[in-house]
Amino acid sequence: MFAKTPAAVLRRAAPPLWIGLLACAAPAMAETADEPNAEVTSAAATEGESNSRTKVYQANFFTAYSPTTALDMVRRVPGFAIEEVDGEVRGFSGAAGNVVFNGARASSKSDALSAQLARIPAARVLRIEVAPGDVFGSDFAGRSQVLNVITTKAGGIDGNVKAALTRIHDGRATPNLEAAVVVRSGASTFNLSAETGRRGQTENGFDEVRRASDAVLLERRDKTNVITEHFPAIAASWAHDGGENKAAHLNLRYAPGHFTLQQFNHVTPASGPQRDDRLTQDSHPTRYEIGGDVTRPLAGGALKFVALANRRERDDFDAYYTRLNDAVVGGFEQATTSRYDEVLGRLSWTRPNLAGFAFELGSEVAYNKLNNATNLFVLGPNGARDPIDLPIDRATVDELRSESYVNLGRQLTPALRLDTTLAFEVSKLTVSGDTSAERSLGFFKPGMTLDWKAGGGWHVQASLRRQVAQLNFYDFISAAELANDRVNGGNANLRPQRTWEARLTVERPILGKGQVRLEAGHDWASDLQDRILTPDGFDAPGNIGSGTRKFVQGTFDAPLDPLGLKGTRLKLTGGWQEHSVRDPLTGQMRPWSGFRPAWNFSAELRRDAAKWSYGLSVFREAPSTVYRIGEIDRFFNSGPFGIAFVEYRPDKRTTFRLDVENVFDVAGQRRRTFYDPDRRQPLPSAIEFRQRDAHPAFTLSINRTFGGG
Repeated sequence: MFAKTPAAVLRRAAPPLWIGLLACAAPAMAETADEPNAEVTSAAATEGESNSRTKVYQANFFTAYSPTTALDMVRRVPGFAIEEVDGEVRGFSGAAGNVVFNGARASSKSDALSAQLARIPAARVLRIEVAPGDVFGSDFAGRSQVLNVITTKAGGIDGNVKAALTRIHDGRATPNLEAAVVVRSGASTFNLSAETGRRGQTENGFDEVRRASDAVLLERRDKTNVITEHFPAIAASWAHDGGENKAAHLNLRYAPGHFTLQQFNHVTPASGPQRDDRLTQDSHPTRYEIGGDVTRPLAGGALKFVALANRRERDDFDAYYTRLNDAVVGGFEQATTSRYDEVLGRLSWTRPNLAGFAFELGSEVAYNKLNNATNLFVLGPNGARDPIDLPIDRATVDELRSESYVNLGRQLTPALRLDTTLAFEVSKLTVSGDTSAERSLGFFKPGMTLDWKAGGGWHVQASLRRQVAQLNFYDFISAAELANDRVNGGNANLRPQRTWEARLTVERPILGKGQVRLEAGHDWASDLQDRILTPDGFDAPGNIGSGTRKFVQGTFDAPLDPLGLKGTRLKLTGGWQEHSVRDPLTGQMRPWSGFRPAWNFSAELRRDAAKWSYGLSVFREAPSTVYRIGEIDRFFNSGPFGIAFVEYRPDKRTTFRLDVENVFDVAGQRRRTFYDPDRRQPLPSAIEFRQRDAHPAFTLSINRTFGGG
C-alpha cells in the first residue's frame, strides 16, 4: 500500500464468520465492453468510457502526452499505479502484479512489469482497460484495479531505441542503451529487447558514534561510496493468438549482472591514531528464465497450462580492511556463493458461465532449491586470515510445494457481484548442511470479495481473505553485514506468517477525466516474523506472536483543465498506517519491524503544451524502524525527495528528455541506537548517526521510434 522511498536511505487472526460460504474466489470471466483481443475501428471515447465493470481508455486518450511506449501510457491512466511482480515469491499464483496483456498474465516472474511495458511501442497499443481483478482470474482476485493492455492485431514492425547519459556530481558520466522491436505476422507476435543496464552513483557522507549518556563523540568516519552497476538483460517472447481460448506464449530472459561498491573511510577515533579503512562489495548475480503457456477450449471453457523455470546464481565478495599507515592491520572478508533453482507447472480450467457462476479450478506444483556456502574470515596483521564458524553458513534448502484452488463468482444484481475463493497450500521443506530440519505445512486460504458498481461512476469493493507468507530461504542461513558491523544468524525453525486481510476501496471520477480513490485496510497477523535472540546469541529472523495493522491510503489524480489550467495534471497520494505487536524482549507493545512508514505523501504536477512537457514529482514519508536484539535502527530522509523533467518532441517519432533526480539535494539518513547487551536495558549505550548524499543527478536521453505505427 505504501510506496517505497525513491531515495536510497542507507540500506543496501480474526475468525472467518463467513467461511460457510465455502465457495471460492472470483475469477469472474465477467462481461467487458469488448473482447480482450477484438479490434476497435471506431474513433470513440477520448475519455475513460466504461461498461458496468470495465473502464476503457482508447489510444487517443493518451495523445496529449505523446507516449513512446506502453509504459508511458500506463503512467497516465487516472488513479492507477503499477504494483510490480514479486519475483522472489515461490510458485506462480503469488507473483502476479496488477497488469495483464491482452487479457492474460505474462508467464514470467523475473521480468518487471515496467520493463515489459517499456518494450511495447505506443503505436502497438489499441486501448487500455481497467477492471476489478476478478475479471482476469484467480491470480488477481481481491484487487480493486487491474490494468489490461490491448495491442493491435495489425501486421508490421514497430520498435524504439533509447540512448541515455547520466552525469553525477563528481563528474562521472554513465551511458545506457535500450532497444525493443515488435513484429506481428499473421497470428504471431514476436518481441525482442535488450538493455545495457549501466548506472553509477557517488555518495558522500559521514558516521558519528556518540556515547548515549552524555553525547560525547567516540568516533567519526568520513565516507565516500563509489557505486557502479552493470545489469544487462536480453529478453524475447512469442505470442500466438488463434482465436477464442486458443493461445500460446513463450518467454525467455537472460540477465547477468555486476555490482561494485568501493568505500573510502577516514576514521577519527576519540583516542588513538586516525585510519583510512576500506570497504569493498563485489557481487555477480545472474538470472535465467524460460516460461510459457498454452490455452485450449474444453467443455465450454478454457484449459490453460503454464510452465516456468528460473535460476538465480550469486557470487559475492565483501571485505572491510582496517588500515593504519597504508598497512592492513585487521578487518574481515566474506565470500558467498549460492544457486537458487525453481521449476513449476500449473493447470487451470475456467468457464465464464457454469450454472450461473463464473468458475475456475486449478492446481500448481513447484519445486525450489537453494544451495548456499558462506566463508567468513577475520584478518590480522601480516595478512593472517582466520575462519569464523557461523552457526549455519553452509546449507541446502529444498521445498516441494503445491496449491489447489477453486473460485466461484456470481453477478447478484446488475451492479453487485460476489466472488469467493478457497485454496489449500501444502509444502514439504527440508534444510540440510550445518543443521537439519524437516517440516510439512498445510494451510487453507479462503477469501471473499463484494464488488459494487453504482451509478455516477462510484465503485466500491470490500474483501476479506487469508494470506500465508512464504519463508525466505536466506533467513535459514547465517551471514555477516560488514558495512554494518553485525552478524545475522540463521533460523531453520521459522514458521510462515499468517494474516487475515480486510480491505475496503472506494473510487469515483472527478473533474471529468480524473479519479479520486480511497483504500482502507485492517490486518490480523499470527506468527508475525521479526527478530529473535537465538540460543547461540545471534540476532536472527523468528516468529514473535500476533500483531495488528490498519491503514488508509488516498489518491487524487485529475486534469486541471476545468480549473483553467490547460494541459496540466495533478496527482496527489497520501496515507497513514499503524501497526503493533508485543516485543519479545521488553514485553511492551511496539510497531512492526521493517520499512513501514507511519505516513507518506507524494505530489506529481505535469504540464503538456504542444511539443513540450515538463513536471515535478515530490515524495516524503515518515521514518521506518527495524527492531533488532541489540539496537533500534531507523531510516529516513533529510527532506522531501524530488524528481523534475522537461521533454521536447521535434517530431512524432523523436523525444528528447532531461531528468533531474534528487532536485532538492536530499540526503539519506539513519540513526542506530545500541543497547548493551540488548534492548532489555532501559538506557542505550551508544548512538550512531549516518548520512549519505548522492546529490542531484542529470540524465539526458533521446528516444526514437520506428516502424509502420
